[in-house]
Amino acid sequence: MVLRHPLPRQWLFSDERLTVGIARLAATLPPGSGIVLRHDSLTPGARWRLLRRLMRVARARSLTILLTGTPDVARRWGADGVHLRQHDAHRAAQAHRLGLIVTMPVHDAREARRARRAQADGVFTSPLYPTRSHPDAPALGPAAWLRLARLAGGQPIALGGMTPARARQLGRQASGIKPGWAAIDAWEEKAAKRLTRRAGKLRDPQIRSC
Repeated sequence: MVLRHPLPRQWLFSDERLTVGIARLAATLPPGSGIVLRHDSLTPGARWRLLRRLMRVARARSLTILLTGTPDVARRWGADGVHLRQHDAHRAAQAHRLGLIVTMPVHDAREARRARRAQADGVFTSPLYPTRSHPDAPALGPAAWLRLARLAGGQPIALGGMTPARARQLGRQASGIKPGWAAIDAWEEKAAKRLTRRAGKLRDPQIRSC
């Protein structure tokens, strides 16, 4: 399948339970990564302001920003694309006409077929592994995940308990496809470790005297 929009391999999924702010996390992502901005409970004005903050970081780090919601809002607010929930799959044609990247979530075969019909550029298939964000959701495991990823079409992106090590392992198992991966906790843990190291350096008297 030839994609209209080549997608990043690494993604941050925003989550309102994050203890590290999403804009700060964005600044720690490898250049060329992607972000899916949710934060649905914010007022439209607050959500727009958060998107603008992320886009300033994105310009400096060549990040791709997708907004969960509707194509018209994503285009009007300047996002690179839209992350359509399953009940909004019928909006995919509009998003394609607007030139937006289109991604969708997939959890089962019915949703995979819907994403294929919508010609989604990327498909976040989950949960591959147990995840803290959805503790009651049964994990797919690699074999079932790969079946859904192939059924859905588009760029497969693994979500759910993902880490860089698990992403590398999945890549070795995924014959014929090159899956991307997305996470919440893995990026937050990375940012927290960086902040801890920075705080330790600031407390070191030898560094402060330099």
